[in-house]
Amino acid sequence: MEQNILIIGGNGLVGKTISRILKSRNPHLTVFIGGRKGGKTDKDLKIDVTDPSSFKVISEKKIHLIILSVNDKEDHILRFAIDHHIDYLDITKPTPALVKAYEIAGKSDINSRIVFSSGWMGGIVPGLVNTLSDSGDINEVKLFVYYSVKDLAGESSAHFMAENVAVPFVHYKNDKPVSIRHFLDTETFNFSFGIGHRTAYNFDVPDLYILNKVERISDVSVKMTYNSKFITWLLGAFQYLRIYNILSLKERKMIFGSSGNGDQAVFEIVVDDPSGSKKLSLQSEKGQAELTALSAVLHTEELLRNPHENKVYFSHQLHEPLSLMAQLNAYDSININVKS
Repeated sequence: MEQNILIIGGNGLVGKTISRILKSRNPHLTVFIGGRKGGKTDKDLKIDVTDPSSFKVISEKKIHLIILSVNDKEDHILRFAIDHHIDYLDITKPTPALVKAYEIAGKSDINSRIVFSSGWMGGIVPGLVNTLSDSGDINEVKLFVYYSVKDLAGESSAHFMAENVAVPFVHYKNDKPVSIRHFLDTETFNFSFGIGHRTAYNFDVPDLYILNKVERISDVSVKMTYNSKFITWLLGAFQYLRIYNILSLKERKMIFGSSGNGDQAVFEIVVDDPSGSKKLSLQSEKGQAELTALSAVLHTEELLRNPHENKVYFSHQLHEPLSLMAQLNAYDSININVKS
């Protein structure tokens, strides 16, 4: 049976990377690219997420799965996928937008697979967390992120930080939300892969919400460090002095909008359960765009391979945790280490 896949935002960095990996691993698939300007081939579709009248072509091309890799603030694509019984995979949403979309889906009559894959690096962290506990009774999860300004990065993560850096968010302690701000509350962590000891600061990713509300883990925190110790310190100083509050959005975008030519991306998961503490370290040698795109492809392949029932999922719920980790580790530029 022919399968038609549509990547909306497919002309962006992550969208192009999803297309490359997906087609190289699944040459039998028909992959369409959706963007505001369309394109030169019959596989390039003119789709503007702000204009639902442009979605008619999705039905005309008999699309089976939509991969959303562009910001859709009004959830027009989500609503269209639900109404037309099309499978949907979304890798784009920061926490507030994810909660809103999840509530929309929860109130809808679902006749397709609706998958939210908006956690860190394509929604793989909760699945990897579940490989680290034999009992499943996890007390605490800490996620530490190493972010390099030399990494080849798209606009979305930088724009998210620019828009939200001055907005408080929550982490979870004793199963209760605790209001915090980005780049405060330092913690020193010894990163793997030659990075070493770094000061890490509060950082908001959807995994905070997912691990607490979906996986029912009572204590969840996320902290990030930049490759430059000076930049990490400076961002914290700006927050402490509340400088972000007086900067314009344009000025904040200038601070967070840098993109290099490529560097590693690393995150580390520390899990505490009754048996003790375990750590999983993951390195993407080709950076965050490659890992995010690979994660989206693994979720897509799982949807195509197995008859998951029609309902709402977070992407890690599609996979057996050890199988997900094995598939990630098998990719040539991904390295995973686990220590008890």
